[in-house]
Amino acid sequence: MSALTVRFIGTGSAFGDGGRFQACVLLSSEAGTVLVDCGASSLIALKQGHIDPNMIDAIVISHFHGDHFGGIPFFLIDGTIRKRDRPLVIAGPAGVERRVRAAADALFPGSADAPRSFGPTYVELGAGVVTDAGPARVTAIPVRHTPGTVPHGLRVELGGHTVGYSGDTEWTDALVEVAAHTDAFICECLSMSKDIPLHLNATTIDLHRRSLDTQRLILTHLGPEVLGAGLIAGATVAHDGLVVTLG
Repeated sequence: MSALTVRFIGTGSAFGDGGRFQACVLLSSEAGTVLVDCGASSLIALKQGHIDPNMIDAIVISHFHGDHFGGIPFFLIDGTIRKRDRPLVIAGPAGVERRVRAAADALFPGSADAPRSFGPTYVELGAGVVTDAGPARVTAIPVRHTPGTVPHGLRVELGGHTVGYSGDTEWTDALVEVAAHTDAFICECLSMSKDIPLHLNATTIDLHRRSLDTQRLILTHLGPEVLGAGLIAGATVAHDGLVVTLG
């Protein structure tokens, strides 16, 4: 088992509160490198962090909101311009190839059909099914968010470690399954106590904390109330650039 590095590329809400980048987490081990979500600002954030996008083996998407997958068209064109030759896997809920191609053609007409030596290869994540996504094994578990975005929490196994990721969701007992026996559970926390439909707040997370069987709880997707907060519900509050090593 090798160490797993968890780097928070973007920890903000959809709308740039606090100047933060949108949802994006980089998982790296000797086995490979996986990007979990790729919001519209993620390519900028990667380059600001001096991370070479061409070294990423797979992108795994939790759901189809722009702040979680809208950066993929930019990522693909950047790879073409920069002569990427490393194969790329893009994994996500049902319809992932259609959604990415539609986004690419909306933003850069004709780009979805541009020939690329690196692919990408698209992989659909069936609910509750362990699926290979590049160097990772991913299990997608349905959660409660805007239905049209096909929302899922993710369990990502890489380098002998397992990281859970809530995606965007209100409270659902499915999160207990997403977090179960994980080395880290990365959970959205859009507000402190305000009830924002289809999202989580710190009060709710604290209420259910004992049911989340994880070695480390890390909060992300932070709205204005949560920015700069200290320890919440026994959890680390992430910031852009935070690096956590799971040994």
